[in-house]
Amino acid sequence: MNNIEKQLEAILTRRQLFGRTAEGIGIAALASLLNPAAFAETGRAPGFYGALAGPQFPVKAKRIIYLYQSGAPSHIDLFDWKPAMAKYRGEDLPASIRNGQRLTGMTANQKHFPVAPTIFKFSQHGKNGTWFSELLPHTADMADDICVMKTVWTEAINHDPADTYTQTGAQLPGRPSIGSWVSYGLGTENQDMPAYIVLISQGTGNLTDQPLEARYWASGFLPSVNQGIQLRSEGSPILYLDNPAGEDRSLRHHMLEAVERLNEQAASEFHDPEINTRIAQYEMAYKMQTAVPELMDLSNEPESVFEMYGPEARKPGTFAANCLLARRLSEKGVRFVQLFHRGWDQHSNLPAQIRNQCMDTDQASAALLKDLKQRGMLEDTLVVWGGEFGRTVYSQGDLTATNYGRDHHGRCFTRWMAGGGIKGGITWGETDDFCYNIVRDPVHIHDFNATILRCLGINHTMLTFPYQGREYRLTDVAGNIVNDVLA
Repeated sequence: MNNIEKQLEAILTRRQLFGRTAEGIGIAALASLLNPAAFAETGRAPGFYGALAGPQFPVKAKRIIYLYQSGAPSHIDLFDWKPAMAKYRGEDLPASIRNGQRLTGMTANQKHFPVAPTIFKFSQHGKNGTWFSELLPHTADMADDICVMKTVWTEAINHDPADTYTQTGAQLPGRPSIGSWVSYGLGTENQDMPAYIVLISQGTGNLTDQPLEARYWASGFLPSVNQGIQLRSEGSPILYLDNPAGEDRSLRHHMLEAVERLNEQAASEFHDPEINTRIAQYEMAYKMQTAVPELMDLSNEPESVFEMYGPEARKPGTFAANCLLARRLSEKGVRFVQLFHRGWDQHSNLPAQIRNQCMDTDQASAALLKDLKQRGMLEDTLVVWGGEFGRTVYSQGDLTATNYGRDHHGRCFTRWMAGGGIKGGITWGETDDFCYNIVRDPVHIHDFNATILRCLGINHTMLTFPYQGREYRLTDVAGNIVNDVLA
């Protein structure tokens, strides 16, 4: 072999360089899962093994419970009281208010847009007099712990793009979800559980509400170990987690060891980092065989806890039961727990549907805050409540004395936050007299997500991932932290 041939042989190809680097990173990631103490640096917070070297801001929230209300709750009937609308009842929404804003296909062809003020009573609660609808008496009792944000907005006007936007920072599918970004950035506090867990419930409002897509909690182009793990309410909490009939835990462990050796051989040959992720996931699944059934068993909860969460707290799969599980998961160190609750898409018969929907959610949402507060967890747990957009002030379909419907409205809607890093007992922003436009302190979806990350100590501009030639982040190239709501 001549000198030129020796030099060529010594040069790594681009594929080999990236492959070997990825292999090393994957093995290091697995090692950090199996023996995190070996990777701990001086002064580094225990359990902090994500992609970030450390927090960029003081950490206010160690974990998040995200109560996602799928279908879009009507801010007009729940939070944003506008008594001046009463005098416009039945009249067409003024063109100066609608200002040519685009409509969905469901009301674009209506000849009239009659103003439909809420039929529900509002009253003030807490030291600062926060307004709440009569439909939310339990949530209103926690007014001093809640920040009501009335001026959240989005460009999306249909459910799937809006859900995707809220969860991933983009209206088109394919990006990582917010829970996956948090998992990627911060890692897990409990080596026996995933960092991101999802629970789903169906409300009694609209029983034919919009479907939920698994990509709302997917990891996109991030390593798949960061995707949300959905826990089922019936049967095994996670499919294929139980051992097959006749196979004990020892035999399963030997099988996993054999599979791990095969995966290691494949990783050394193909240099695919997802193979190393798969190794870590097998190990996590083995640990979860013990951890998950214990968490799902509510038999050790005292009667007083079930009374606090409401009559449905004992029924698996309900919003109340999932709120209780969210507290238990958070106690065990799950970084991001997200509840998806369907039934808020109320285009017709809204008064009856929203009343039922609030009965599903109000007591349990408030109980979660009370429970966390009693355990000293609310101060470092951020609780988020809200959907993908709001509803129109004008009625979709006929307006009667007791009935109306509302179409989608993204120009302004209400969410609330409580706990870690958030000032309680305040209202942020103001909308016009028709709950149609923002007149002060807008909060775009990117701003909202940037503020969530800020509570976790994350600078949203620094949590990035390289993909297809550019750096991506949850807030895309936008996002401003709403500093005035931070404690």
